[in-house]
Amino acid sequence: MPNPSERPSKAGNGEDSIYWDKSKNRFIGAVSLGYTPSGKRLRPKVSGKTKTEVRLKLKELKKELDAGGKPSATYTVEQAVADWLRYGLKGRDEASVYTYRSLAKNHVLADLGKAKLRDLEPEALDHWLEEKSMVLATSSLQMVHSILRRSITHAQRRGKVFRNVAELVETPEGLLGRPSKSLTLQQAKAALSAMPGTWIQAYLALSLLVGIRTEEVRPLTWAHVKLDVPDDTLPHVEVWRSVRRQGETKTRKSRRTLAMPQQLVGILVTLRETQKLRRESLGLAWNEEDFVFGTDSGEQRTAQDVRRALRTLLKEAGFENPESWTPRELRTSFVSVLSDHGIPIEVIARVAGHSTTQTTERVYRKQLRPVITQGAEAMDAIFPQADKPGE
Repeated sequence: MPNPSERPSKAGNGEDSIYWDKSKNRFIGAVSLGYTPSGKRLRPKVSGKTKTEVRLKLKELKKELDAGGKPSATYTVEQAVADWLRYGLKGRDEASVYTYRSLAKNHVLADLGKAKLRDLEPEALDHWLEEKSMVLATSSLQMVHSILRRSITHAQRRGKVFRNVAELVETPEGLLGRPSKSLTLQQAKAALSAMPGTWIQAYLALSLLVGIRTEEVRPLTWAHVKLDVPDDTLPHVEVWRSVRRQGETKTRKSRRTLAMPQQLVGILVTLRETQKLRRESLGLAWNEEDFVFGTDSGEQRTAQDVRRALRTLLKEAGFENPESWTPRELRTSFVSVLSDHGIPIEVIARVAGHSTTQTTERVYRKQLRPVITQGAEAMDAIFPQADKPGE
């Protein structure tokens, strides 16, 4: 255990200094490079959980110094962030890039953009993060801090700056995030009945009755929706893709095949026929590789498209504040409805694609009952349908 009273020994020019910083809960290593013409001491710093880690980082830093590396005196935070956004996000999906750019513009650049990267001090960043904690949720605050840290790391690799000052500060707790909520059974029934025959009704039905993630619904193709199956097989949906990088699902257990309740089967049969006729009227071919909820021209819908259409549907269903709902809350509602109907938590976790029941309990604990009978069969009982599709 580090000695809280440990202080750095006085280091001569070019010498190393390693000490324990209680406020950061990390070891700090510094190299003294003398003073600037204005009298300010030059001490590039690194940090680590152990002295060994810090010594290795100091060794690498001194190699750079010996090789003649020299930080830019004029390189700003704005330039560092711009370089990282341009070169450091290759392969990321469009939604992630949009989020990073928005947070960088509104929080990092707006506050620190003009600051010289070499002149940034930990105390200034501590103060900045504390101010941000008053207006941002913890998750957003962590992302903002991460953008700055990764931008400086990118600059370090290009010799623009020696130390990563953002690594020397901790992210404080922010505001509580927007609490998720669930549709009541009455609200769910009303929503399922609104705007029949439209793609957004089918989107809502799939999300609510099967519980797959929003990122798994949008890239879904007809090839993975099995409606015409043998008598000994239930209609099902193959949840094998997402909008994540390279189409991977969130976790290994997220890749799953789920039976569909009969009400959903009927809705999707109607959507498929409507989509075929619509494509034909536009002179476009239809095939099984088309997106189930794609645009008329066959493109994948954006998250903004879905959110806007969902709120229109909820307005049609008589919701007082449709703008307060988001697509991801259909999945929360799925868990809530099953929980109220007595489904074991182990089944909910498996159907929802969670790696463990701990995830289910942590994310959906407000929606879960102590005991929660199988997904598609339960939904058929909850949302009974007089006639089967095609009868």
